[in-house]
Amino acid sequence: MARGIFITFEGGEGAGKSTQIARLAESLREMGHEVVVTREPGGSPGAEAVRHVILSGAAEPFGPAMEAILFAAARADHIDQVIRPAVARGAIVLCDRFVDSSRVYQGVTGNLEPAFMQALEKVTVAGMMPDLTVVLDLDPEEGMRRAAARRGDGTADRFEKEALDIHRRRREAFLEIARADPGRCVVIDAARAPAKVATAIVKAVHALIERRLQKGARARARPERNGQGQAGSGEGKPA
Repeated sequence: MARGIFITFEGGEGAGKSTQIARLAESLREMGHEVVVTREPGGSPGAEAVRHVILSGAAEPFGPAMEAILFAAARADHIDQVIRPAVARGAIVLCDRFVDSSRVYQGVTGNLEPAFMQALEKVTVAGMMPDLTVVLDLDPEEGMRRAAARRGDGTADRFEKEALDIHRRRREAFLEIARADPGRCVVIDAARAPAKVATAIVKAVHALIERRLQKGARARARPERNGQGQAGSGEGKPA
């Protein structure tokens, strides 16, 4: 069975990740694909328990290193229980946040040493990097306005309540990740109308699927050509 596709969505608060994931999932299902929608922190029963600890702020007094370790533990369970099995059976996995959020939230604005973050990432991800990462780029001030409107009278979570300057640093950190890894990341202007954002995302995903199909076709063609060459090479030889 052909390997599936792993797509992650990144960006600051209020950028519209959940909305765009739902739109993309519907579009892909209409095309006949199996789609698994998941999120971080969370996505599996064990990881969802850790999600509550992190977003409630219960781990905040222990510092960003403890939060990074909790994220890593949740991610390891999420990958083993949900992401890796789904991709192995040929599904398209859409994940709201993944390793880039840890790099930005705990690494950059948490001021953790790169070597520490890389060690955690190596152990937890174990090669399960996304095939495509969609970075939804939005001015943090607009993002916080959207996030506030979304939650209404609800309480801001651990990260939404932080200062605007921190959110600006995170925006630049996501953009720097995208610049450093253009083969995996695509930056989408999330300030546009949701329908236009969705169109840009679908275009990027369809391009990835097309590349995957072409790669598969080439791989299937090679054994056929080799077989023909071997058969042809024997023609005219004496018995």
